[in-house]
Amino acid sequence: MVGILGESGVGKTTLLLNSGTMLQPSEGIVQIRGVSVYEVAAQERARIRARDIGYLFQTLQLIPYLTLRDNLMLPTNSSTQSADEWLDRVGLADWSDHKPEALSQGQRQRAALARALVHQPELLIADEPTGNLDRKNSDLVFQVLREFSDSGGAVLVASHDASVEAHADRCYTLKNGALVEAVRRS
Repeated sequence: MVGILGESGVGKTTLLLNSGTMLQPSEGIVQIRGVSVYEVAAQERARIRARDIGYLFQTLQLIPYLTLRDNLMLPTNSSTQSADEWLDRVGLADWSDHKPEALSQGQRQRAALARALVHQPELLIADEPTGNLDRKNSDLVFQVLREFSDSGGAVLVASHDASVEAHADRCYTLKNGALVEAVRRS
């Protein structure tokens, strides 16, 4: 688990979009499984993105007219059982048949996390995953991210929340578009 810390506007989201094959960087190379993803056809890049990467967007991107269960199942063709298991893991089992509008912002954030992980990606990219959460639910999110990482998944998380340092294996500070400092968790 790698954390990227920094103030608003320094490039954290841009770095995540570059890393997640959604925005070609102006310089450098992004490789996934040894493949330089911006040198392959857009269709192959989309396949890599769908298979290998889970996204937790800062804006969440839940589909408002679908239930939480359907939001989890739609992008990945996941089973009802798998969707329900992930909703339970983030404390939303009782909300699976509700639409996002019925939930608090914090509940929506946890639902979006479950959606990002339901297809068991190799890499989870999370943009401000605890931005709308109280301490208890922030701890739950970091616990889920840590479990995912400990089970072999990679996590790249950008946040203003300095508590990322307590959970990530390594943290970098981004200033003016450059990584300037690394902190390792012991």
